[in-house]
Amino acid sequence: MATPPLPRVYEAMLRDHTRRHRQMAFVTGPRQVGKTTSCRALASPSAYLSWDNDDDRRVLEAGPEAIAQRVGLHRLAKARKVVVLDELHKYRRWKTLAKGLFDTFEDRATFIVTGSSRLDVYRRGGDSLMGRYFTFRMHPLSVAELGHARVPKATIRPPKPIARADLEALLRFGGYPEAFAERDPRFHRRWLDLRRQQLVREDIRDLTRVQELGQIETLLRLLHERSGSQLIYSNLANEIRVAVETVRRWVDTLESFHAGFRVRPWSTNVAKALRKEPKWYASDWSDIADPGARAETFVACALLKAVQGWTDLGLGAFELRYVRDKLKREVDFVVVHGRKPWFLVEVKVADTKLAPELANFQAQIGAAHAFQAVMELDFVDADCFAQTRPTVVPVTTLLSQLV
Repeated sequence: MATPPLPRVYEAMLRDHTRRHRQMAFVTGPRQVGKTTSCRALASPSAYLSWDNDDDRRVLEAGPEAIAQRVGLHRLAKARKVVVLDELHKYRRWKTLAKGLFDTFEDRATFIVTGSSRLDVYRRGGDSLMGRYFTFRMHPLSVAELGHARVPKATIRPPKPIARADLEALLRFGGYPEAFAERDPRFHRRWLDLRRQQLVREDIRDLTRVQELGQIETLLRLLHERSGSQLIYSNLANEIRVAVETVRRWVDTLESFHAGFRVRPWSTNVAKALRKEPKWYASDWSDIADPGARAETFVACALLKAVQGWTDLGLGAFELRYVRDKLKREVDFVVVHGRKPWFLVEVKVADTKLAPELANFQAQIGAAHAFQAVMELDFVDADCFAQTRPTVVPVTTLLSQLV
């Protein structure tokens, strides 16, 4: 018997959006994160078209009028339809098509557009879509989402435990829904291999001009092995034997396809701050060998999901940073709200001795909270954000309060 789809917080977010707003919803996220499943569940009957389906592709290429005929936008209806255009970014003229659909039929439909790479309308040519869309960045499952599948009304929620089996599966198999649901080591290994091959050999090959796919695969492997480390482009260039600017361009490409993400340093009010070198984190922690790097990546993914989720919901402007000075003192993460540090997070596997860097950097940058998040501590039903002094907290408690 097939495992029923997990309820996703993104379905609730998108359902709320389609009820309240006229703008298109641009849903981006990595391959196999669940975009199609979640968005298709929201589509009106016969109002789902996928670029990967040959018949649908012909309709999409024919333009707005053909799409309107296909999904019945000219028919009298009680309510606006929800029309899903899946993987539309693979179409070279997707922005022109989206603009035409919106301008012609915004009174009759809400459009959800999905893409496995960033639907970045500012960096490339084409018609401006300013004011015509809101972005929703979809992430893998997390502690917070397994505990709360509803749209948050505020940034911080009450702590909520998840089942021990779910937590163990999340840590071992990652947060991508299919691997998480299967919970089978052999399936997981094959799934990981296939996903990485498809990322490079299909997505990047088909949607970019990059030809050196073997070297891109080597770079992806090196970055994955060093998740949580500073990104030194010159070192990577020497190892792969390409120019530094080529490595920078390839890292941009990998990030745009959600293979991982960069976290940049926070330097304001930090004495002798490190200002340039970002850190790289893989988007999947499930096969990172080093326990410390695995734990740090697990928390990094949850924090990125939170800051992007809060921003996409209109709760404010949030960023994920880290802080490090030239004396090599460091705290793993700083969550920034409205250009001001909000809380610090230092990740440990088992160490409960409070890291002195937390108090040091909290005093320098004025963050309201400072947490030492410990993986091996059991959940505590207490509000982490009631604490203003540096505090040792369970990772599960802290992450359950996010989005």
